[in-house]
Amino acid sequence: PIPCVPWQSQTSGHLCVLMFIADNNLDEELVQCSLNLIDVTRKLNIRTLDVISARGYFYWSLAYSRTDRLAEIRPDLMAAYRTCCLRHDEPGQAVLINLILQNYLKYNLVNQADKFRLHIDFPVSHGGSYQYARYLYFVGKINSVQLQYSEAYSNLTQAIRKAPQKIAVGFRQHATKLQVIVQLLMGEIPERSTFGQEDLRRSLHPYFKLTQAVRVGDVGMFNGVVEENGEIFKRDETYKLIVRLRHNVIKTGLRNISLSYSRISIEDISRKLGLDNAADAEYIIAKAIYDGVIDAVINKKEGYIFLQRK
Repeated sequence: PIPCVPWQSQTSGHLCVLMFIADNNLDEELVQCSLNLIDVTRKLNIRTLDVISARGYFYWSLAYSRTDRLAEIRPDLMAAYRTCCLRHDEPGQAVLINLILQNYLKYNLVNQADKFRLHIDFPVSHGGSYQYARYLYFVGKINSVQLQYSEAYSNLTQAIRKAPQKIAVGFRQHATKLQVIVQLLMGEIPERSTFGQEDLRRSLHPYFKLTQAVRVGDVGMFNGVVEENGEIFKRDETYKLIVRLRHNVIKTGLRNISLSYSRISIEDISRKLGLDNAADAEYIIAKAIYDGVIDAVINKKEGYIFLQRK
């Protein structure tokens, strides 16, 4: 702390400088300035400074994120979280929980992230609604990777509702993209109004095309959308989940075929669904019959299936 300068003025001014440095992408200076702010608030140890201290942790992690060095500060983030717990610094706990989850997920350490969030209690009452929205988004992301789609959909829906509606457009875009994919994996089709929101329409267009392909069960259309927008999906970190959707598209395609034919060759099904060969088609048909997707009998000798309408 600087002598003869009130700590309120000192820390508020320090935060303003920190925000200026972050806006101008001065990452190395941002690291040092954020550490200085954290050090000042730790020494003062005044609860009214907890919110400012939390902002310091946020900008510290942001600087390392921009230079792709997040793994370096993971132990320091954990140590800072333990300190905040001991001092009952709830704003700091909320920010650090999200930073640690973000750190794990950045490097696809989903199991570690899940174990961490199961052993902590998010300070909902004093952590802030915006931080809670971020927390719900990360939990939804973890659940979606672990095939817990219903829980993931609930988490993401809450995250979108609790997020600021007139700002934080980027957050709502990411959360809505993941929500759409999770809903498709659940076997549901998102409402058209989801894609018509003014500030989300353009970014959700590839996901709208993907939804159309899943709805009609057109494997060729689905593969075309994935190939055309593959880089976008990878940048959004939804590509691996989208690959799982292919099975849903095939099931929908089989349902449509069962409504149109009473007898059809396995070769024709393979061609209609865009599968590699008849052997793959036969396995998929058998699995669909076992799961109750279609009611049919396979005549392996003649290479046909006989379909019965439910």
